[in-house]
Amino acid sequence: MKVMMIFDQTQAGLGGKESPDLAMGGKAMAIGSCGMFERFMQQNDGKIIATLYCGDGTFKEDPEKNARKFAAMAKKFNPDVVICGPCFNYPGYGWMAAKTALTINEHTDIPAFAIMSKECEQAIEEFKDKVTILKMPKKGGTGLNEALSEMCVFARMLANKEDTTAFIQEHAYYN
Repeated sequence: MKVMMIFDQTQAGLGGKESPDLAMGGKAMAIGSCGMFERFMQQNDGKIIATLYCGDGTFKEDPEKNARKFAAMAKKFNPDVVICGPCFNYPGYGWMAAKTALTINEHTDIPAFAIMSKECEQAIEEFKDKVTILKMPKKGGTGLNEALSEMCVFARMLANKEDTTAFIQEHAYYN
């Protein structure tokens, strides 16, 4: 399974919340916080082939254009699935991830989803009916390894075109 990640500046390891103006970019490899879940990815026969990133402030300047850029880059890298997150409890990143996952799903045939904690309530409320958003704990919360493992299992299910209905009911925000 070939996986592409979408990160904000913090998860990409290119700055903290003081660097929201990071320009969009990417690398054809795993970078930043990918090490947190690489073992879960391997357990699901996954390999991160690219990590794209953008400062959440930069993204918000023109979300439509920036989400379409991410979708175009997804077409270029041609992964089996795109994971937007993990966003933890960073609301700006949560919104960027949900918007990007929705746009990738609308403009490509590559399945994409987001993962964030309940503290990203604006993104969850706005997008949970339009795109799958998996649950995870906030930064420092309990259950992180389980959530990251479930993220990788879900990615594999999407890549294999399996029925995800029961998984979504148990692990995602939805109506």
